[in-house]
Amino acid sequence: MSEAATSHPASESTPNRLRDLAAGQRPQERALAHGVGALSDAELLALILRSGTKGHDVVTLSNRLLAEAGSLHALARWQDRDFRRLKGIGRVKALQLCTVMEIARRVLTAERYTPPELCEPHDIYAYLRTRALGLDVEKCWVLTLNSRNRLLRCTELTSGTSVQTLVRPAEVLREVIREGAQSFVVAHNHPTGDPLPSSADARVTQNLRAAAEAVGLLLADHLIVGDPMIDPCKVGYYSFRTAGRL
Repeated sequence: MSEAATSHPASESTPNRLRDLAAGQRPQERALAHGVGALSDAELLALILRSGTKGHDVVTLSNRLLAEAGSLHALARWQDRDFRRLKGIGRVKALQLCTVMEIARRVLTAERYTPPELCEPHDIYAYLRTRALGLDVEKCWVLTLNSRNRLLRCTELTSGTSVQTLVRPAEVLREVIREGAQSFVVAHNHPTGDPLPSSADARVTQNLRAAAEAVGLLLADHLIVGDPMIDPCKVGYYSFRTAGRL
């Protein structure tokens, strides 16, 4: 039994547009020859759906989707129930389409998001505070920055380990180079809430600075995140840069 037959009654057979297309004009062949950018909206949908059902070839099905929605942009607002109203689209195809539309929405949302500018220690602290709030283990993050000090990526390197092994220079620099960053910040939390650095924190910082300079990168800061209520200085963090130790 076909996928669509589980949800919709049988329909009259319609001409098979995919079969009638000349060799080299089918969506997959055109995509391989010219790239997906050369395809029409209907052809892109046909590639996602991959196949039609009895009486509903994939090209016809894709054109019907666009006709019903009005445009590809409008189709992005459709939900599972909307897709399944069309004969030829069952649970699996509806899920495929919903997945693609969700990816599109997330990409568009990400494009509207302006990464924070992390120029000052309090900016870094504000960004990390919610991540560190309530943690009862130490975590370490590396924040890669572009030339304008905007965040490229925040990566959690380790969790629940001792500070001596929190930061291995090779692991940190691998992340920085992977992101194409020019500078970076290393940060970790103190679950006790007191952000004052230990001798091990200081040693790790100097090792990181030396390793970064050796490959032409800048360690912009090493920030220790704590709790303002417990911090002797009442700020909630310790910045090696502000303290003149970088």
